[in-house]
Amino acid sequence: MRREHSIAPDYFEALYKDKGDPWDFETSAYEAAKYAETLAALPQPRFANALEVGCANGVLTTQLGARCDALLSVDVSPTALASACARCADQPNVTIEQRRLPDEAPEGIFDLVMLSEVVYYWDSADIVRLAGYLRGAVASGGYVMLVHWIGETDYPKSGDEAVAELQAALDDRVTVVRSDRHEAYRLDLWRLEGAG
Repeated sequence: MRREHSIAPDYFEALYKDKGDPWDFETSAYEAAKYAETLAALPQPRFANALEVGCANGVLTTQLGARCDALLSVDVSPTALASACARCADQPNVTIEQRRLPDEAPEGIFDLVMLSEVVYYWDSADIVRLAGYLRGAVASGGYVMLVHWIGETDYPKSGDEAVAELQAALDDRVTVVRSDRHEAYRLDLWRLEGAG
């Protein structure tokens, strides 16, 4: 049974407090391979100003930070963010903040927005609001990367539904650069035209 509404921050905080690394980001060979594929799919070697939504405990953040002049990484769980801050302590170009999108979306213009395993936690109304934010926050010609598990969940959306709804909400702004399906996840890279 799917949840009807966007998942609240206390759900994620409880998971991190209880299990520390609830999705085994630190130890999973699957996650390591997915991160490697994600970074390999980036369309350029370096980005000036990137936003990572849902940074969790910062395993991908440290790797993404090495490719960015400035990276703002956000999450809703204070426990996860404490781990991310410790993991990224030697990367002064990485800023980590507690924020819940789309309600607490940061200001600024980004040439990359990373949405890894997050859009399916939002309901349709919040996906539309996220699209509205991205229209103004992604530089014209900037990129949005989405990575989502495609198995069954009780989240408001499946991975496929989440990507399709966000793409529909962005409409003619999206140029699909790649849409790759792997055994357990999909990876989508979009270029946003006329935004910013």
